[in-house]
Amino acid sequence: MVEGEDGQRLAASLAARLDAVTFTDLTSDQVTARLIDEVVDWAGEQGWRVYRRASSVLPLPPPMSARQSVLDVACARPDGPPVVVEVDHGTRRRTWEKLLAEADAGRVPLWVRWGSGRFTAPPPPIQMVTCEVDRRPDPTGQGWLHRRSPRTDRLPPAHSVVQVGEVAAVELPLPEAGA
Repeated sequence: MVEGEDGQRLAASLAARLDAVTFTDLTSDQVTARLIDEVVDWAGEQGWRVYRRASSVLPLPPPMSARQSVLDVACARPDGPPVVVEVDHGTRRRTWEKLLAEADAGRVPLWVRWGSGRFTAPPPPIQMVTCEVDRRPDPTGQGWLHRRSPRTDRLPPAHSVVQVGEVAAVELPLPEAGA
């Protein structure tokens, strides 16, 4: 399988898994932890060896450049290159640098990006998996609380119930204004 197709297939598979994730009133850290747990479960179900907080090939920035960055999840596959996954609720350049370094080392980089929308696409070959989450202010004033319903349970938007009367056909093209 071509490397890009492998990443796209894996991203689609992980997205399908995350579509079913639900939660209510979780903090940002709790949402990230919940999504990492789902990634670990998804990878384990594929029969892969799964590592949390695995060392990245990218060193930390100075003054700690003698140490390596950490990946949220790394997976060893018997039938393909390793898969690495980062889970974030913000767009951080450092995450992209880390995943690009992993891709250069022959790994398939997946980025689980969660939030209320406005997701910025990462540079190739990073595959982004989005997870839309609703938020509301924490009543205790401690930031935000997040909730998520599965896509299949989300109701369509309400439509107008106003009755429309008869409609007269209009010949096209319409005459220009002032003609």
